[in-house]
Amino acid sequence: MDKMKLHRMEYYGRHGVFEEERRLGQRFYVDLELDLDLAPAGRTDQLELTINYAEIHERVRSIVENESFKLIEALGERIASVLLDTYTEVAAVLVGVTKPHPPFDIHFEGVTVELRRTRKRES
Repeated sequence: MDKMKLHRMEYYGRHGVFEEERRLGQRFYVDLELDLDLAPAGRTDQLELTINYAEIHERVRSIVENESFKLIEALGERIASVLLDTYTEVAAVLVGVTKPHPPFDIHFEGVTVELRRTRKRES
């Protein structure tokens, strides 16, 4: 299976356990890895035979910037669900959501959750 990866997409969202985080908002990073067959697009050089990554970026931007979750796990789950529901050619998706500035007094480069979701096979 081939992969399409989108690295460190940056968005401003209103997610967090604390009300102030959801009110003020902060920066989030999203990484995606999509499992799909890229051979048809590779052989023909036709955009219609692949997934337009600008379109993926816009879908993820809309979720991160227009919806609100307490947990980045829930944000990642929403992104994975929307991508699998929208792009039937994607067999699996790995979503990484990074919150670079969690609201507590420890110094590190943020926290990331990674969720891998696969398309459910129909019986």
